[in-house]
Amino acid sequence: MPDSKSDRSSETVGLLMHVPLRLSVELGTTTMSIADILKVGAGSVIELDRPIERPVTLLANDRPIARGEIVAVDENFGLRITELVV
Repeated sequence: MPDSKSDRSSETVGLLMHVPLRLSVELGTTTMSIADILKVGAGSVIELDRPIERPVTLLANDRPIARGEIVAVDENFGLRITELVV
C-alpha cells in the first residue's frame, strides 16, 4: 500500500527538524556616508537607532523570529526571549 500524502509530509517535516539555521541578533541599524565610514577607527562609537531599553531582534536566516533582552551567559552574550514574532 503506498504511503499517504500525510505520512510523506510527516517524514519531510521530521527531516527538516535537523536542518541548521543561522541565528543572529540585531542590536540596531544606522546610516552613514562613505566619508564618515572612512573616518571610523579604533575607539570610534557608532550610534544605533535602538534605545537601550528596547528589546533586540533575533533573526533566523535574516528573518525576525523573536525579541528579547541581552544577558550574560558565563563569558558570552546570550538572549532571553521575551516575545515571539513568528
